[in-house]
Amino acid sequence: MNLPNVISELVKTQNNFDSAAYAQCFAETAVVFDEGKTHTGRKEIEQWIDKSNKDYKATMEPVDYDEKENILSAKTSGSFPGSPIILKYYFQLSNGLIQSLKITD
Repeated sequence: MNLPNVISELVKTQNNFDSAAYAQCFAETAVVFDEGKTHTGRKEIEQWIDKSNKDYKATMEPVDYDEKENILSAKTSGSFPGSPIILKYYFQLSNGLIQSLKITD
């Protein structure tokens, strides 16, 4: 699978539960939409993923990537109801960083 570098890095940092490195994959003004909530800016994204890591211990295993649309499908496993589940990660990239990310099932 031919993932952009920043998405490969995001998967790696998620699977290592490294919230600080995860947040560095995003632009300073990035936005994340997940579970009905919006997280804006690197600091807020780092706080969101840190809490998520502690609550769910979720890991990602990429299963498909749509290069035209920048949509990653990943088998996501953790300590949450329904695990594992295939989630879709909709990315907007800019200058090698993630500008926005929307996560859906």
